[in-house]
Amino acid sequence: MAKKNQLSESLEDYLEIILELQRTKTVARSKDIAEKMDIKRGSVTGMLKKLTENKLINYEPYGYVTLTPEGRKIAVEIEHRHIFLKDFLFRILKVDEETADRTACQMEHAMDKQTFKKFRAFLKKIDTCPHCDIEPITD
Repeated sequence: MAKKNQLSESLEDYLEIILELQRTKTVARSKDIAEKMDIKRGSVTGMLKKLTENKLINYEPYGYVTLTPEGRKIAVEIEHRHIFLKDFLFRILKVDEETADRTACQMEHAMDKQTFKKFRAFLKKIDTCPHCDIEPITD
């Protein structure tokens, strides 16, 4: 079984998109994934096969795509990192929301669990410390 740190950025993106589609549509289809990623449907098939081989999704050609428990766990971790990183960039660093989202998407793949845990603790400290009144960062 694949570990999170062995997944490529692209495979992580697929897991994150499948999670989002499962939440909004109950299941994902390769057509929905291709549309969301703005790529051709045929490009999705190979990646879905890799995720199936790694036991991260349940997939049959022309069928629905669902996350396995392990796939869901990884997808939620990726999503969680994205949310925290985007919040930090947008709220603390005052980066515009679109740029914060795009940058968080890039950063979420590079951050390991230990670093993220420390980052999350740092943000919690900033949010709860009465002496950490953050001045907006300006250009």
